[in-house]
Amino acid sequence: MAALLTAETSDYSQAMATVSTDAFAEEAMLIEQAQRSSKRAFEALYRMHIDRVYGVCLRMTGNVSEAEDCAQEAFIQAWSKLKMFRGDSAFSTWLHRIAVNSVLGRMRKSKREQDRITLVADDAPPALATGDSGELRDLSDAVDKLPEGARSVFVLHAVYGYSHEETGEMLGIAAGTSKAQLHRAKRLLVQQLKQQGFEA
Repeated sequence: MAALLTAETSDYSQAMATVSTDAFAEEAMLIEQAQRSSKRAFEALYRMHIDRVYGVCLRMTGNVSEAEDCAQEAFIQAWSKLKMFRGDSAFSTWLHRIAVNSVLGRMRKSKREQDRITLVADDAPPALATGDSGELRDLSDAVDKLPEGARSVFVLHAVYGYSHEETGEMLGIAAGTSKAQLHRAKRLLVQQLKQQGFEA
């Protein structure tokens, strides 16, 4: 029985590795075609990555409308810069870097970030699935209220799992600054949640 389970686990692992390899090969082929101006290939890349790019934008802006605009702008920029992509990093990381820059550029231009954060709860409250306790919503609201730098680092590092080096590269800051901003974000989140009656 143990041998059978081991064999099945091995087969499953090999199958998953094959799927992963196939997906990577497909993406590489689509990138190459899109770099040769194939709009159909770029549309396929868009469908593969739009959810995560939009997710990054939404967590950073805290606003559905802003996130949609930033995600759209990120893909417009990605199309125009695609021939510059050399594969030094994963395509998803390259896309996320463009999305982050799109969000930060929009925030700098608007100069109304604090007003937007204050109005997030009224303008675009995240929908909760039936049965949710509300704690996820409280944490989401707390993240939305973090200062820009701390929120950006928290989203990229704690939510999306980028290293401090990758986060720093995307935000144009040192890895040490990313670590400091993450510490600040966690401290502020604890303070906010305590004020709402949650125990640390």
